[in-house]
Amino acid sequence: MSFNTFGHLFRVTTWGESHGPALGATVDGCPPGIPLTEADIQPWLDRRKPGQNRFTTQRREADEVEILSGVYEGRTTGTPIQLMIRNTDQRSKDYGTIAQTFRPGHADITYWQKYGIRDPRGGGRSSARETAARVAAGGVARQVLAALMPGLRITGYMVQMGPRAIDRARFDAAAIEGNPFWCPDPATADLWADDLDALRKTGNSVGATVEVVASGLPAGIGAPLYAKLDSELAAAMMSINAVKGVEIGAGMGAAALTGVENADEIRMGNDGPVYGSNHAGGILGGISTGQDVVVRFAVKPTSSILTPRQSVTLDGQPAEVVTKGRHDPCVGIRAVPVGEAMMALVILDQLLLHRAQVGEGPRGRIG
Repeated sequence: MSFNTFGHLFRVTTWGESHGPALGATVDGCPPGIPLTEADIQPWLDRRKPGQNRFTTQRREADEVEILSGVYEGRTTGTPIQLMIRNTDQRSKDYGTIAQTFRPGHADITYWQKYGIRDPRGGGRSSARETAARVAAGGVARQVLAALMPGLRITGYMVQMGPRAIDRARFDAAAIEGNPFWCPDPATADLWADDLDALRKTGNSVGATVEVVASGLPAGIGAPLYAKLDSELAAAMMSINAVKGVEIGAGMGAAALTGVENADEIRMGNDGPVYGSNHAGGILGGISTGQDVVVRFAVKPTSSILTPRQSVTLDGQPAEVVTKGRHDPCVGIRAVPVGEAMMALVILDQLLLHRAQVGEGPRGRIG
């Protein structure tokens, strides 16, 4: 399997399977001299790890990261950083009944059609467990960004689960860390809890929409035409397991606007241009405007469910599939820290590209 690496100057290669002995990431292109220990990465992994509440898979993984290379006396050396996370609670026997059967909505069938071999134990590389490696690499990126761009803040949260969306009028950033859904609307979080409890009892699952915002990114980051900030972010978010749609700013909603409504009007403020709205999601022509960069992605319902579904076996015979094991009834919940990690990885990569091309400061001043 090729294409396990993403990034241009800050490059990440993930490796490992859901039920193998370990998984991890190799981070190449990290600047030297950045303070980095396992303790700097672990808090981000703790936000993603399974089994933290009744709304996520009950697989119990400590997700403790080990740094095997690229760091000396607590600082990065500029050489490849090898990160490893050991699997400790895999139950491969749960997948014995589907070893010869494809799960509807899952990558089982396409992996088999492409490679002629697949790992049915949790899906192997197609498992969302792979995202733990991304979050670990994102932790490294956050350390670099804290040194190079200390004013940057990356925040993710769920804005919709199934048909029920948050009320933006009740948006409370302080509430995001206070509920299991990373929801900025506590009233909607309570409703989601009831919705998901009812859904779990029926052996079903549900999709979600996650929003990730980067605040404090200066104007000028992005490399058109073929490494646009928004195209890189879209590709990064779409690469997350179970993601089926990505939008920037107004996104698909922009199709319903007129030019008058969509235009983010500009005036001069005390510190430079000020925008009257942010339908563009903080990106114009693939380059950051200095506004918040806003990305949303839609996560499909978990494919592994207890409700019987029709499928076929390896030899083409009809079969009814019930997937046992421990699975997220809404994978969007644990996708929030993954989306944040992907945002950090893309922004750092784009920042390094920007500095390589034009230096550190802004080139075109206004006013």
